[in-house]
Amino acid sequence: MKETNHIAVSLSGGIVMLKEILQNIPPSERKIAEFIISNPKAAVGCTASELGELSSTSSAAVIRLCKSLGLKGFQELKLRIAGDIPNSFNGRYQDIVPNESRESIVNKMTNNSLQAITETANIINYQTLEHTVDVILKTEKIHFFGVGASGVIAQDAQQKFIRINKPASAFMDIHVAATYIANVTPNDVVMGISFSGETMEVVKILELAKQKGATTISLTSYGSTSVSEIADIPLYISASQEATFRSGATSSRLAQLHMIDILFMCVVTEQYDETMRNLEKTKNAVDFIIGKTK
Repeated sequence: MKETNHIAVSLSGGIVMLKEILQNIPPSERKIAEFIISNPKAAVGCTASELGELSSTSSAAVIRLCKSLGLKGFQELKLRIAGDIPNSFNGRYQDIVPNESRESIVNKMTNNSLQAITETANIINYQTLEHTVDVILKTEKIHFFGVGASGVIAQDAQQKFIRINKPASAFMDIHVAATYIANVTPNDVVMGISFSGETMEVVKILELAKQKGATTISLTSYGSTSVSEIADIPLYISASQEATFRSGATSSRLAQLHMIDILFMCVVTEQYDETMRNLEKTKNAVDFIIGKTK
């Protein structure tokens, strides 16, 4: 039996979560979200009725907003907002411009990457993370699927898990993936990776996996999407901003890799001694192949 302190409750990330879903919620909820983003300190001191009045909506709309965020209630939202108040809300993803100096590019890309990783950490649901780790520990095989840049994330995840003797596969081709997923069992896990959450190939692969009884996990940007809605377990990263030269997309890729690293390390710590033995075996195997001797 695991100790209850294994599961933490995040006390920040409220502002990030509101910004993530701002364009995908009804007008009444958007008015509340915009008020909170602009007036976080005032919002924390309000009741649901008072917040509804200040935002020219209603207490019912406040409760609906909390549900849209996937939170247990208004109190949890206020706790997250309160945790955000000491932080700066001025950070923005900055795109590069033509003939930008090398120093400026370094500074902007570093800022964008740090912001994407930090925001992703802030919106993690620790109960969901704990559940995901438990599922992976018990599964016989785990299969990762992504298209394009998300396929690179799938390959990175596979490389990590096979090193600790967890059978894993990674696919970028929908036809190869479908052929493989056709033979999964209820003892398998299938993870679909899609930053937008709307990649139809990923949706189809998760649908097929569910038909076969496998547990499905999604890794998408925060919010309700076609991919996250179909998955048994949704994991999220911060929805970094797209821009002309796609510096936002670069940041989102790093956030996806960061989330895979978190998941991997959580699994590792649960079977630490066994993992160390497996890592030593894989290292020795590679050394043997390349002819390296001690």
